[in-house]
This record gives sequence, C-alpha cells and structure tokens, in this order.
Amino acid sequence: MTIEILVPDLPESVADATVATWHKQPGDAVERDEVLVDIETDKVVLEVPAPEAGVLEAIIEEEGATVLSKQLIAKLKPGAVAGEPTSDTTQESEASPDKRHKASLTEESSDALSPAVRRLLAEHSLDASQVKGTGVGGRITREDIEAHLANGSSAKSADSAPVEAPAALRSQKRVPMTRLRKTVANRLLEAKNSTAMLTTFNEVNMKPIMDLRKQYKDQFEKRHDTRLGFMSFYVKAVTEALKRFPEVNASIDGDDIVYHNYFDISMAVSTPRGLVTPVLKDCDTLGFADIEKGIKELAIKGRDGKLTVDELMGGNFTITNGGVFGSLMSTPIINPPQSAILGMHKIQDRPMAVDGKVEILPMMYLALSYDHRLIDGRESVGFLVTIKELLEDPARLLLDV
Repeated sequence: MTIEILVPDLPESVADATVATWHKQPGDAVERDEVLVDIETDKVVLEVPAPEAGVLEAIIEEEGATVLSKQLIAKLKPGAVAGEPTSDTTQESEASPDKRHKASLTEESSDALSPAVRRLLAEHSLDASQVKGTGVGGRITREDIEAHLANGSSAKSADSAPVEAPAALRSQKRVPMTRLRKTVANRLLEAKNSTAMLTTFNEVNMKPIMDLRKQYKDQFEKRHDTRLGFMSFYVKAVTEALKRFPEVNASIDGDDIVYHNYFDISMAVSTPRGLVTPVLKDCDTLGFADIEKGIKELAIKGRDGKLTVDELMGGNFTITNGGVFGSLMSTPIINPPQSAILGMHKIQDRPMAVDGKVEILPMMYLALSYDHRLIDGRESVGFLVTIKELLEDPARLLLDV
C-alpha cells in the first residue's frame, strides 16, 4: 500500500506554488506529522506533513518545480522501515555497476543540485565538493549544508586551501530569485506604473511620546505583559487620521471608489524570505496593549515563516518603519490596491527653534506616499498634519480631539 502526498489546497488568490525544500529523501524514515516538504506560494510557505509513519518511497516533483493544488508530489510507504527496499531502491540495486557509476557522477554534478541547495552554496561561497552529501547516491541536501556550516568545515577548508590568484577575488554569484521576491518586485513595479504616486513630508517632535513611555513603561509591561513601543502610538494616530480623511482609507476599483468603514492596517515586516505586509485588523477597536501584542505576534510569525494567507490578505493602509534600520528619510511605495502608505524614520536629535530659543529635540521625519488619482493635496497634507499633531500631543488620542 502506498500513500500519495499531495499539494495542499491553495487559496483562491494563489494560482500555483513552488516546491521549495524537501526535508526528506527517498528511503528516509519519517514519523507521523513530520514535515516532508515546504511549498512556497506568493505569500506564505506551506508545510506538508507526513500523514502516517513510514518511509518516503519516491519524490515526484523535485525542488524548484511549479505545482498546482492537489497535485501529486511524492509517495509514502506506511509502516515501512528505513533500509527496506522500495520500488525506487530496488530498481537502483538491479542496475549495472556501470549505470550506478554514471548516475553517481551525474548526481555529483552541479546540474543535479536542487535550486535551494545551489542558492545556499552560492550564499555561503561554498564548493559542492566541500560538502559531504547524505542523500540518495551521495546527493547534497539542505541539511548537509547547514551541518557543514555548523561544524565550521568551511573555515577549515579555507585555511587548508592554497592561496588563490588575485583574479579569483573578482568573482560573482548567481542566486535564483525566490517566489516571494519575484512577487514583491512585480507588485512594486505595478505600483510605480499604474498609480499617480506623490510623496509629502513632515516632521514630528517625539519627546512627548518618549517622556510618556519613560514614565509608564514599567507599569504598562507589568499590567499587560508586553512592552510599550512606538508602533502602538503610530497605529493609533493613523487610525484616527483615517477616520477624519476617508479618502485615504479608500481604494480605486475600475471606475469606482471603494470606501472602507473598517480599519485594517498592514505592517511592512522584513523577514529572511523578503518583505511581507501582515495585517492588523480592526485597529479602531484595539487598545495600546492589544496593538503591541498583535504586532509582536505578527513579527514573530513573519520571522519564523508561520504567517497564514488570511494574515496577509486585505489591509487598507500600510505603515513601514525604515527607522529601525537607520533610514533618515525615504519615499515609500504604495502597496496596491491601497491608496497610501506612511513611512516612519529614524529618531534623531536636531536643533529646533522653540519659542524663540534653540532646543535639541528628538525629531523624526514622516513621509506619506499617496495615489493622486484619489487623494488630493489638501487631504494628503491634512492627513499627515493630523498624525503629527496626535503624536506630539498623545493626550489627544485619549480625548479624541
């Protein structure tokens, strides 16, 4: 009896997917619910677990292959023990020594390496000959490369290798673009080509918020079991500004303008796989603690690749905080089909004129990129000034003034 391993049901918005990484190879023993393969879509990575304990009999779709929903990608022999001959291994054992030798040479060639393995080798400047493969026929797997790096073999190989000629320093590497990176690139290009995008700037004095955090951060963390950060203030200010300027919370659909009576805000998050924008929903109903917990949960899921499609869908407005990386000023790109995006930046001490005197204040630039087809200058500037006023006087957020 053989169990067929199929691609999971893909969301309606996802046409196909890519086989990212096989964690098991034919002949390997697997436990029930152990992850066999990662399937990468335009938005998330889906893990395919083993339905039963047994041995992986065959891989139908190799890494890098494009697959559809419910497509056959592998076969599992339930109840089998690793080392028992399966149909694939039996055929291999019956092959002549000459054929096995040729197969071994083929597998050792770079063409036999999967896209994920080639990408890892390129990222760490490794030669395939330096890594000992444990897969079928000595094939190199992702786990082999990770073990090689963990054991420091690459450093030892570098020490023992002969000194290369200066020309070797002028090298380059070619790494396949991930599916997520290609999707982000296409969406950014679409935003530039299909919207009348403009950016308006302002600056905000962050001292009131910094003083408020300093005064209440310990009590806040003790009561709510989460830290009081800046993002909760940004989200609160943006939500209030969206209420006052509904055009910024709207989107264009053909010849129609769609006004949203809810406030779902996307957060631009940098992850190992690329930029994603998980959505914090119904922000108008959330308190500061709920916002901080929600942002932390989305950030952890993004880092671990555990975001679901539902958590990435929707969103009426995006906040991106380049200040965490040291950006002083930027012009963020709209996240279609949204009509605007707010860029927060580095908080930096600058001399400012206050009541005729020069004071050193922690200032931050704000940048609002918007679609001029829907949002006029009056609304865009008014929206940004509202955020500035709310952040410089946080009491307004509580008094709704």
